[in-house]
Amino acid sequence: MNIEIWSDVVCPWCYIGKRRFEAALELFAHRDEVQVLWRSFELDPGAPRSTSGSLNDMLAQKMGVSTERAATMNAHVSELAAHEGLAYRLDIACPGNTFDAHQLIHLAAAHGLQAEAKERLLRAYFTEGAAIGDRPALVALGTELGLAESDVRAALAGDAYAAEVRADEARARTFGIGGVPFFVIDERYGISGAQPTALFLQALEQAWADAHPLTMVSPPTADANCDDGSCAVPPH
Repeated sequence: MNIEIWSDVVCPWCYIGKRRFEAALELFAHRDEVQVLWRSFELDPGAPRSTSGSLNDMLAQKMGVSTERAATMNAHVSELAAHEGLAYRLDIACPGNTFDAHQLIHLAAAHGLQAEAKERLLRAYFTEGAAIGDRPALVALGTELGLAESDVRAALAGDAYAAEVRADEARARTFGIGGVPFFVIDERYGISGAQPTALFLQALEQAWADAHPLTMVSPPTADANCDDGSCAVPPH
């Protein structure tokens, strides 16, 4: 089973959705046969590498609400994140353009470290206040993952994985994805948003059952006795 997940590293619901999906996957009986691929999605492709002002100010401007209302909204999402074991520090968050962060995730994927990179970048932004659009900060995070510093610097300076980021975003458009997180199972089932763990588990089980239908190789037993190696329930 292949699962593609589109998300951005500055999307608070994406981190929450990641945790809820992971909880569902842990409960899924066939989890060892699931391959998860993280896909790039930029919520604000035109964002500068760094911004001034607080996240509350940015949200207020984006949503057309007061700073106080924005602070309440951020506090609410932080509370929901805490229920998933995530310690959001949106008061120290440093928003910025996420294109290079997505390039770093693709570089990590080439070294078998995609999942680790995705988690590390999310934690760096939401909990540690890392400047997500700052290349030196990304280089430090990449080397922490075990990538060669020279490789990270070269990849970011030369836009080595720009085509991969754009390809992910183009693929999102073919599915009609306009917001994240968005989960696609086997190119057949779509889940939008940070849904409850139970819904993710239900979707996994449905997709598995649909892909592995039961084929009868013997006729069903019609009576209520236990002859011929089968016990049947009498019809009501």
